[in-house]
Amino acid sequence: MNRFRLSAATLLLGIFASLSTPVSLAADEPSTTNTPATREPWKPEDIIYAEYANQYRIAPDGKSLVWVKTTGDKEKDARVSNLFLSSMTEKRPSGDQRGCDTVSQPRWSPDGEWIAFLSSKSLPGNKPDAAKTQIWLINSRGGESYPLTELARAPRKIEWLDKSTLLYNAEEDPALYEQEQKRKKDDSEVIEDMDHASPVRLYKIAVKDKKITLLTSNSDWIEDWGVSRDGRYVAASHAKSLRYAFDQKIPPVIILHDLANGQEKQILTGGRIRAEGFEWALDNSGFYVATPFSTDPRFMTANITVVYFFDVAAGKAMQVNLDWENGVARDLQAISGGFAALLAAGSRFEPAVYAKSGDATAATWKRTSLTGEHAHNLEGFTFSDDGKTIAYASSTASKLPQLFHAPISDGKLVSPVQVTKLNESLNKGRAFVRTEIIRWKGSNNEEVEGILYYPANYQAGKKYPVITAIHGGPMGSDKDLWGESWAYPLQLLTQRGAFVLRPNYHGGNNYGLQWAQSICCGKYYDLETPDINAGVDYLITQGKADPDRVATMGWSNGSILSTSLLVNYPERYKVASLGAGDIEWISDWGNVDFGQSFDAYYFGKSPLEDPELYIKKSPLFKLDKVKAPVLIFHGSADRNVPPAQSWTYFRALQYYDKPVKFVVFPGEPHGPRKLTHQMRKVEEEIAWFDKYFFKTTKNEDEAVKPGSPLDIRWRTRSMARDGNNYGVSFPVKGKSVLIPEAVKRHNLEIARFEVTRAQFAAFDKNYKFEPGTENYPVNGISFDQATAYATWLAKITGQTWRLPEASEVSSLFDKKDGENTLDYWAGYVPNPDDQIKIKKKLAELKGSSPLLKPVGSFTGQGKDDDDLIFDLGGNVAEWQVVSGGKGKFTGGSADCPSDAKATCAAAPQYVGLRVVRGALSPSAATPKAAPAMISQ
Repeated sequence: MNRFRLSAATLLLGIFASLSTPVSLAADEPSTTNTPATREPWKPEDIIYAEYANQYRIAPDGKSLVWVKTTGDKEKDARVSNLFLSSMTEKRPSGDQRGCDTVSQPRWSPDGEWIAFLSSKSLPGNKPDAAKTQIWLINSRGGESYPLTELARAPRKIEWLDKSTLLYNAEEDPALYEQEQKRKKDDSEVIEDMDHASPVRLYKIAVKDKKITLLTSNSDWIEDWGVSRDGRYVAASHAKSLRYAFDQKIPPVIILHDLANGQEKQILTGGRIRAEGFEWALDNSGFYVATPFSTDPRFMTANITVVYFFDVAAGKAMQVNLDWENGVARDLQAISGGFAALLAAGSRFEPAVYAKSGDATAATWKRTSLTGEHAHNLEGFTFSDDGKTIAYASSTASKLPQLFHAPISDGKLVSPVQVTKLNESLNKGRAFVRTEIIRWKGSNNEEVEGILYYPANYQAGKKYPVITAIHGGPMGSDKDLWGESWAYPLQLLTQRGAFVLRPNYHGGNNYGLQWAQSICCGKYYDLETPDINAGVDYLITQGKADPDRVATMGWSNGSILSTSLLVNYPERYKVASLGAGDIEWISDWGNVDFGQSFDAYYFGKSPLEDPELYIKKSPLFKLDKVKAPVLIFHGSADRNVPPAQSWTYFRALQYYDKPVKFVVFPGEPHGPRKLTHQMRKVEEEIAWFDKYFFKTTKNEDEAVKPGSPLDIRWRTRSMARDGNNYGVSFPVKGKSVLIPEAVKRHNLEIARFEVTRAQFAAFDKNYKFEPGTENYPVNGISFDQATAYATWLAKITGQTWRLPEASEVSSLFDKKDGENTLDYWAGYVPNPDDQIKIKKKLAELKGSSPLLKPVGSFTGQGKDDDDLIFDLGGNVAEWQVVSGGKGKFTGGSADCPSDAKATCAAAPQYVGLRVVRGALSPSAATPKAAPAMISQ
């Protein structure tokens, strides 16, 4: 039983045993990273609002691919999804169905004419009694989608029965009992009310006339099912108990429904088969079913997934010899002559195809592992029916996922074609840190594997802080796949200069049955905690990690194990950020949907049998040992870990006068779904680490609004000044000369402000300006004057001052919001016609440049006060050097709007300059020629 599932596989648990000595083991080659100096830092919204492709399906003719793109929507405060259709035979843009809240389960009709899908898109007209999610249809050749159903109960799964009929399962319509409760406006809930819980049944619906036919009259709950290709049979898993998740006492049964005559037969009765997916063979001879396997006599809590094949004609099943001891990980799919699956392979998946031979009594399957580009970094896949074409999502821990398709030849992916261009702004605008798979010796002297994220700008030989980011589960694992999420914002931590270690500790999945079951029956905590701590030891012995700067974070079981680290190694772990984790196990047992099957499995007994064991295992009674500041998160509607666990955690740390902060997400389940809550989690977490771990937090006043005049004045308080004038006093022949202050931005030193009038007057003794405008930008400057100023500045200082090359500073000038542009003065974004009218008004004002303001009047760009740069998007346009040594003024100006589409060029009186210091980088060098001005 998993307490928590993230996008790839992030789950829960653990703690203490004897510490193993770190042993140096071969590590995989680190993933490459792209960290150009001009890349922008990662922000929380980059992670929360990222785009992903999933639920991809190849058309029956193999020429098209339907898929779902998900992304964050600020207005809805949730992730939304849209349906996309891409050609697999020609290069053309993808078509999409927009405007949906959620889209899932796209399914091709057998003739490829229609795509059915589930969606929460609003139904036409007012349908207050209809469920939010309905079945929708769209023609694959184009046109608008339309709802096929207006059901009172939301359909749970859909599949095509034939080209004109769909199957679905759903709860039966409300009975009189439920209608009466609704009439009374009674929202009371009877837990696990077997007498009144509506059955989940199987239905079919005709596409043409929308006629619905009930196919089963069961009184139980159909959970999962699969239909044969010829439409005759449905194999279905029927739940028989509403408390099975809690105690696993009454298991579901598998029924074979004969749709031709309405007969039903219970099958697969001889073993402990718990169906987790039905895949009918293309020849309709039978179906494959994935099922968890465990040696524990009571619980399936820790397991591997195995596969059975049920032959319909013979009426019997046999287990498929996978020739792979770790079992199947995901994506079991029937193809011509057998099936394909992703196999469990530690920190990766192993894609494989199985070819079937022989009859029901002597069938065998031959495994062929797929090779080629991306083969070991697949997140998931789908095949064409003939098994000759694959579509898949691929990523690494250092590379965002994209969707691809490729033909398969002799077990190899050939010349993959990229379908998507997701997160283009992140791929172009952010740096991705180096990652690698590392291994060390953990508990029982066994090898432990983990994903190591390097600090940004890592230098060999230096020691860095390290943060353990612990997955949930414990039946989870971290892969060499993209792993950023609101729960684990890794790039935000590595860019602050820390290693992040994601350990795959004992008890996790993807490493085989022995590994998964190693912490059962009373060993919970005993192996996992030393595993994780030994990983930190390994990094210390490698000379990478600073032993005095270690922290931990995790959600769910990751939180539980982090608490174990704080209790058992209090001197080592300096800071913690924890979400939705247990600290007291007696109350957990009765307050969690799967309390008995989880707690009694991992502890060996229920608390009713051995309450002392549960007290002994509970970190609550050891929290006096904790020395780290602890940040706690929890959703108030969590059914996986009781919210009371975090309340108790919070109060206990308060009792011991420990630094602690507790953030509650109202109405949220085991993980926050609202994007505002996810953002709050990330922002609070990063601020916590900044304050207590990186110790970079500056004193902030919550009463001062960011970007307000008071905030700007406060942030400029420490800028270099000579008296009241911005700049640095530089000694020249016994005199003091005012020159610009430079700040470092990546590999460049650039003036904090545009060159001011007072600074320019130190160069040109004939330059005059009105008293009180010393800190205004110098304006009305030609390219020759700007070049001459930079030459003079270099001469008097002996430093390499110059005008910037456009290619080396272009990215700095992209931001124009909130600067001194015509938008600011107009109060809106004026179009070209409005600009003409406004400029006529400007002509009536006194002065040649009445819109200029002192440098630094608006919010600067930069993380800290020390590296702020001002007025890049406004005030005066600034001279830069372009190809051939020519000059071009660029950047926003006070007399032009910020709209990138505007054709406005700054008037001569609104042109000035900014200088940079340092040698020109080879990549930015341009051939020199006589100075000449070119238009904006």
